[in-house]
Amino acid sequence: MSITVKFKQFFLTLVLFTFFISCKSEPQILYDIAIQNVHLIDLETGKVNKMDIYLNGDRVAKIAPTGDNTEPKANRIIDGSGKYVLPGFWDNHVHFRGGDSLIEANKNFLKLFMANGITTVREAGGDLTSSIMEWKKAIGKDELVGPTIFTSGPKIDGPGATWAGSLEVENETDIVKALDSLQAIPVDFVKLYDSKISGESYLKAIKEADKRDLITSGHMPFTVELDATIDAGIDAIEHLYYIMKGCSSNEKEITEQLVSKEIGFWDAMPLLQSSYSDTTALKTFTNLKKHNVFVVPTLHIGKVLSYLDEVDHSTDPYLKYMPVGVQKTYQGRIDRVKNASEKQVADRKALDRFFGQLAHTLNKNGVSLLAGSDSGAFNSYTYPGISLHKEMEAMVAAGIPPLDALRTSTFNGAKFLKKDNDYGTISKGKIADIVLLNSNPLEDITSTKDIFMVLKKGKPYTKENLDDLLKSAITN
Repeated sequence: MSITVKFKQFFLTLVLFTFFISCKSEPQILYDIAIQNVHLIDLETGKVNKMDIYLNGDRVAKIAPTGDNTEPKANRIIDGSGKYVLPGFWDNHVHFRGGDSLIEANKNFLKLFMANGITTVREAGGDLTSSIMEWKKAIGKDELVGPTIFTSGPKIDGPGATWAGSLEVENETDIVKALDSLQAIPVDFVKLYDSKISGESYLKAIKEADKRDLITSGHMPFTVELDATIDAGIDAIEHLYYIMKGCSSNEKEITEQLVSKEIGFWDAMPLLQSSYSDTTALKTFTNLKKHNVFVVPTLHIGKVLSYLDEVDHSTDPYLKYMPVGVQKTYQGRIDRVKNASEKQVADRKALDRFFGQLAHTLNKNGVSLLAGSDSGAFNSYTYPGISLHKEMEAMVAAGIPPLDALRTSTFNGAKFLKKDNDYGTISKGKIADIVLLNSNPLEDITSTKDIFMVLKKGKPYTKENLDDLLKSAITN
């Protein structure tokens, strides 16, 4: 055998030996956190599988079936045996507002959201934008405990707007300036309100926002028909009054009465309810789906406000988290009920029942819903944090399946704000906002409140941590 051949054989043996040794000694991946043996609820498919979830930093690094032989290691092991895991909840309609005197009270609400497993909120307009942007930045830097905040900043409305801090518009120049100012903040979406804005300005504002590729949501002036709002490019409708209007076979005639001021908003309610048409509703649902418009039912607050005359809230467990300044803002709605006639009170309760049926029908027909509590100052006894769970419970009580109710929080919330690359499901590469529950919410929706642990961007908050947050939030 020649020296050359012997050398080649030796070289090949050396290469193979080196490769073998390198494979044997390759360092095992060390993850920051491993959540093992947990039931993962896939909101996209509805399937529940026993999985191990591995986190690095603020992201999900790996998901593998429990019992996978690779046995990755982690600095911290969380035993998920018997637990059910979901992406952190989203409350898709909250408010931080009430002026400078309530800044600290609103900041305190951040603890209530986190203690309830709500890792993200969509703030739908108020008068504390500067503070909100400060909190948003501090939360992003892990300097403040709270949910991720996506905010609209000030609402767009007309001259003499009801809510403080609103951007008042009455022509195209005003609309351009308003949207310029919102983009300069910058906001995450645009919220339109209907207290004073003209129908013409309302539709123009939506169209201009759409040109700028801005996401829009809002109320709708009753002087505008729902199809016109959808066709203008609205992305979400807040509350069901406006959906009901679009389901009326007499919408055009009732709108004309509103334009001529023969009737007002509340006068229109029984007229719209009594003229609800399955045929018209189906056309409306089809149009909503065609344009990918989301609907925010806000069922829980509707029930709370409809029954203020019957329910004593003085012993509500969450009242102790509401400072006197916030409780004072409840008085306006309380007085409105006290001063209402028996017929008005009865009509409101009938409307509440109707809205439950409408939400169920919307979901059954494939319209995307968003779970939002509408919690915050001025919205009597609708408490930040716990009210999101009450909203999902109200959906299920109305006939919406638990899986669909769960989707309306995180899964649909992320899709609506076009954040589903980072949020919405527990998937490799997505933000590690995670809630572990002690029981299965697909069997009992109230299990969403049975929280074992919350992880915010990969940082764990145990039940003890969450209880401490609640204790520190007590104001009374």
